[in-house]
Amino acid sequence: MMLRLTEAEHEAVSAAVASAERESDGEIVTIIAPRSDAYHDVGLHYAVLAMLLVPALLAFLPQALVDRGLALVLGWNAELARPMLMLILFVLLATIFLIVRFGLAWMPLRMALTPSSTKNRRVRRRALELFRVAAEQRTKGRTGVLLYLSLLEHRAELIADQAIHSQVEPGVWGDAMAALVDEVKAGRPGTGMTAAVEQIGIVLAKHLPPLHDNPNELPDRLIEL
Repeated sequence: MMLRLTEAEHEAVSAAVASAERESDGEIVTIIAPRSDAYHDVGLHYAVLAMLLVPALLAFLPQALVDRGLALVLGWNAELARPMLMLILFVLLATIFLIVRFGLAWMPLRMALTPSSTKNRRVRRRALELFRVAAEQRTKGRTGVLLYLSLLEHRAELIADQAIHSQVEPGVWGDAMAALVDEVKAGRPGTGMTAAVEQIGIVLAKHLPPLHDNPNELPDRLIEL
């Protein structure tokens, strides 16, 4: 079951965003999603792989074991013609494919078998999509920052618009991201988002101090998809 943030947690994140923006010219957008992808293709890939392993495994089985198995299906005196052999192989392939495919329909198992690199790419891709919609070029000085958290994967992304990206090295955001991920793993995503926003605010205040004309161009509220 996905965690849902309480009203108090929403208010805490929104207050942290507003505070950070008062101390800098940056605009922070915070988004939490239950997951970044369904990973159905991962289940399909494992099912196809399992199916393809069937002929390889049969090739290495002892002949006596193969003969015994065929005898149980066809009888001891039956002759194995090529059409029957192909039918048996097809049934085996289809059975293994369906077993693995339906087994991996259970999301916890599918996520456990999904490579970390795949999760990283999917979360990054989703964050970029949301950044283009919610923050990119939506501020006068191109000073938007997106903080995106994907709960199921326990991964977060921070993407900054041009004015910030040109001044701040990616490694500078390490404290913010570490604070967020640690709290998420402990089951406190709201606390993690608040801590991360506070760290982002420190960086923005240093590199983008507030101007005299500092309008609030993007919503301060936490967006929970």
